[in-house]
Amino acid sequence: MALSNLKLVIGLGNPGDRYMNNRKNIGFKVVDVLANNTGIQIKTKKKKSLLGQGDFEGHDIVLLKPQTFMDLSGEAVLYIASFLRVQVANIIVVHDDITLKYGEVVVAQGPPEIPNIGVESIARGLKSDKFVRIRMGVGPVKIRGKEFPNPKENEIKAFMLSDFTLEENMKIIEVINDAEAALRSILTQDIKDVLARFKLGAKFSKNNA
Repeated sequence: MALSNLKLVIGLGNPGDRYMNNRKNIGFKVVDVLANNTGIQIKTKKKKSLLGQGDFEGHDIVLLKPQTFMDLSGEAVLYIASFLRVQVANIIVVHDDITLKYGEVVVAQGPPEIPNIGVESIARGLKSDKFVRIRMGVGPVKIRGKEFPNPKENEIKAFMLSDFTLEENMKIIEVINDAEAALRSILTQDIKDVLARFKLGAKFSKNNA
């Protein structure tokens, strides 16, 4: 059976209202705004996922929000990717990254720069880490206003499961616009060219996509 040319765009997050505004859920936020901007309705329920299909920049895409917790994202993604016959190279994962400052957006491919349970779960499920990633900066780690330059695991977890501040929320649309610009570049340009342009640490914005 032939593989599809469909693009699968996955936003990572934890399901449920209590996690809705967590930093860990920035992948969900990006996909929700993309859905709103493109008119794609993420309403179809299928095997531990919410998804919607439509057009973006002339490309047939599916927006996907796994409804497992982050560490089981691979189960949902594997089923949908297999069902839709999507090539790994056509999978784009939007996820949080504490090594980047809030507002920074970077495109990458291959294993994550630091452990990320959602990305790692998807790589295990697909038996490949060659999918494209849009890294959404949520750092640096701060708890009650105090910055932790070398945070411990429990400090990272507490930070990631805390909500965005009012100041951060005021900037969220601008940040997501940059993520949309990154996605547009990925879909309309050769991915090798996109990665080459930004491999030296340059960040995406709607002005340089």
